[in-house]
Amino acid sequence: MRLPSITPLFTTLCAAALVAACSPQYNWRDYSSPDAPYRVMFPDKPATHTRSIDLNGMTVNMTMTAAQVDGAMFAVGSGEAPDAEQAEAALVAMKTAMVRNIGATITSEKTGKASAATGSSSARSAAIDIDALGTQNGMPMRLIGHFESRNKRFYQVIVMGRQNKLSTDQVEMFMSSFKLI
Repeated sequence: MRLPSITPLFTTLCAAALVAACSPQYNWRDYSSPDAPYRVMFPDKPATHTRSIDLNGMTVNMTMTAAQVDGAMFAVGSGEAPDAEQAEAALVAMKTAMVRNIGATITSEKTGKASAATGSSSARSAAIDIDALGTQNGMPMRLIGHFESRNKRFYQVIVMGRQNKLSTDQVEMFMSSFKLI
């Protein structure tokens, strides 16, 4: 009895796995902001714009850098408040605005505060992480957000897209790549 050769099947499966792992939709690239001290990996070439926004009564210039792939938005927003306390307050205002944009319900939320020494001065920081579900134009949407302040600077790191289309691996790649420098 002769067994069928698995070499063609194995080769086909390996090729399919390689194609899936190197999806042409996601062209990851390292990005260092010229406006704020952070680095992140974007899934495509990002575009940047700055505009004046109102964060619960505090008017600031916010720079948003974003890339869109397969209907999902990967974005980092950054700005500077007059002081560290107002930067922390900006986190709640940004989170609330993002959740409201898609009429979302927060399914999980984690907050944290830390004080760390940076040289001779003390760095004040806070963070909020959320996962939320909502709708936009009748489509079920998911929002994953990380909102962070460090002294007077604040950051909004989000991925938003169709609930059933967001790849956990792509979201994790983006969110975990965000680093303050």
